[in-house]
Amino acid sequence: MTPSTFRRSLIGLAAAAVALATFSTGAAAQAAYKAEYKMSLVLGPPTPWGMAGKLWADMVKERTQGRINIKLYPGVSLIQGDQTREFSALRQGVIDMAVGSTINWSPQVKELNLFSMPFLMPDYAAIDALTQGEVGKDIFTRLDKAGVVPLAWGENGFREVTNSKRPIRTPEDLKGMKLRVVGSPIYSDTFSALGANPTQMSWADAQPALASGAVDGQENPLFLFTVLKMHTVGQKYVTTWGYVADPLIFVVNKEIWASWTPADQAIVRQAAIDAGKQEIALARKGLTEADKPLLKEIAGMGVTVTQLTPAEREAFVKATRPVYAKWKGTIGAGLVDKAEKAIAARQK
Repeated sequence: MTPSTFRRSLIGLAAAAVALATFSTGAAAQAAYKAEYKMSLVLGPPTPWGMAGKLWADMVKERTQGRINIKLYPGVSLIQGDQTREFSALRQGVIDMAVGSTINWSPQVKELNLFSMPFLMPDYAAIDALTQGEVGKDIFTRLDKAGVVPLAWGENGFREVTNSKRPIRTPEDLKGMKLRVVGSPIYSDTFSALGANPTQMSWADAQPALASGAVDGQENPLFLFTVLKMHTVGQKYVTTWGYVADPLIFVVNKEIWASWTPADQAIVRQAAIDAGKQEIALARKGLTEADKPLLKEIAGMGVTVTQLTPAEREAFVKATRPVYAKWKGTIGAGLVDKAEKAIAARQK
C-alpha cells in the first residue's frame, strides 16, 4: 500500500467513525424521546385556554415531523382536578408540560400574584406592557429558578363579576353577597374589602352551588359565561370592571426539556410563542371590537350587562387599595414598582 493510499484509508475510516458516532448519538437521542408527552390544561377546546394547548401540540408535532407527540389532559385530570397542585406536579415530572394560569401557580411562585393585584391593569395594553416587557422577563427568570422552563405567554382574560341578585355598580352592591372565588388568598382579601362574602371552591363544586342559590355569584373571563351557559345557573347580572387579568404561561418540565435536542427545543419554543399569539387573539375576540359583540351575545341571553363608567370603577379601586398595599410587600415592591412604571409608559 502506497503512503497516499494509506492516508486515504485512514481518512475513510475516520469519516466512517464520525458518521457512526453521529448516527449512534442521534439514535440514542431519538430513543430517549417519549412516545407521548402529557400536557396539563384546566380547560379544553373550544375555550381559548384549551385552544392554546391544541395549537401548541399541533404545531410541535408538525414541525418536529412527529418526533414530539403531545396529548392534552384538560380538567387538570393528571392531578385529580386540583388546579393548585399543577405547578408542583410539573416540577416533579408528573406532568411533562402545561399551559397554566398565573393564579393557579401563585401559591408556589409568589410573584405571579402580581396579575391578581386589584385594578393594576386598566386595559389590554397594560397586560401586554407587563407580559411582553421587562416584567415578563423577570417573572420567567423566577419560574426558571422555581424549576420549570417558561417559553411563552397566553391569556385567560380579564375577570368580570356575575351574580343572581342585582346589578353591581358600587362597592355597596356587593355587601353580603356570597361569591365563589378561586383558591388564592388575594381574591378573598379583595372581595372581603368590598363587603362581599367570598367562598373558595373548585368550579365543579361552584356550578351546583350557583344553580341551587347557595352561592350568589362568581368571577371569571366572559368567554366562560357563554361556553358554560351561566345564565342557566342563575347568573342574570354581569358587571364588566376588569379588576384583574389572568395571563397563561407555556412551560415544560426541566428534565423533559433537557432530553430534547437543541433544534427541537428551538422548535417547541417558537411553537409556544406562535400558539400564544394566536390564543391571545382568541381570548380577546368579541371584547376588543368597538361594539363588543360578546357583551351583546350575553345580553341576548336575557342577562343585564353593566359597564362601569371610569368614575364608578374608581370607587372600587379606592375600596381595594388596602389590599393592593398589603400584597405589594408580599409580591415584592420592586417588581410592583416596575410593573406600575411599565403600565404608565404603555402605548394605548
